[in-house]
Amino acid sequence: MPIWNPWHGCRKLSPGCAHCYVYRRDESIGKDASVVTKTGDYALPLKKDRCGAYKLTPGNGTVYACMTSDFFLEEADAWRQGCWDMIRARQDLRFFIITKRIDRFEQCAPPDWGDGWDNVTICSTCENQDRADYRLPILLSLPLKHRRVASEPMLEAISMEKYLASGLIEHVICGGESGPDARQCRYEWVLDLRSQCVRTGVPFTFKQTGANFVKDGRRYQIERKYQMSQAKKAHIDYVPPKELP
Repeated sequence: MPIWNPWHGCRKLSPGCAHCYVYRRDESIGKDASVVTKTGDYALPLKKDRCGAYKLTPGNGTVYACMTSDFFLEEADAWRQGCWDMIRARQDLRFFIITKRIDRFEQCAPPDWGDGWDNVTICSTCENQDRADYRLPILLSLPLKHRRVASEPMLEAISMEKYLASGLIEHVICGGESGPDARQCRYEWVLDLRSQCVRTGVPFTFKQTGANFVKDGRRYQIERKYQMSQAKKAHIDYVPPKELP
């Protein structure tokens, strides 16, 4: 999974940010994660090896952008157009952008965006019902070729079936919160969201349990290294059956 972090650092925005893993990791090395800085990997999509070949090749998979920040962060406005230029130049790659700032998309989109670029997926997070009801209508209203939703960290039961029924959301991911102060993620919330996806035919992935996981009334403290594998063992990921020709 190639990761492209053109800048690092972010400003906390909503309840899902309270225990941000970037802040936690930076603090452990004496760094202030609220300071946004351009990184040495800014031009990664265009970097080449000694033979003149791109270091990021199509065979490496989807490129995940800004995993230690937010692509639509105000502090990065001066650097973003350069990133769009690189994304445009690398039509042979698929770029995945996760954001809590979907409401800034229109003012941050490149001038030639049109009705969307085929090689870009925009994924809006929604950690609770309030953020789902604010962000998802915006996500659905935008000119995008590919839309996804990530409920991470999932902080409560979330009803998003009316948004999924639009047929415009390609995938839903959910998961609990990691870290020593993780807020609970309840299995019934996960199953309910899965049911909404099944009813609307939207693929669903339970990505991780989180550190503070409640199932059948019992609380489990799960180490970070097991959170993804335990979610996978639940066997509740959903892929809609293909329609018959």
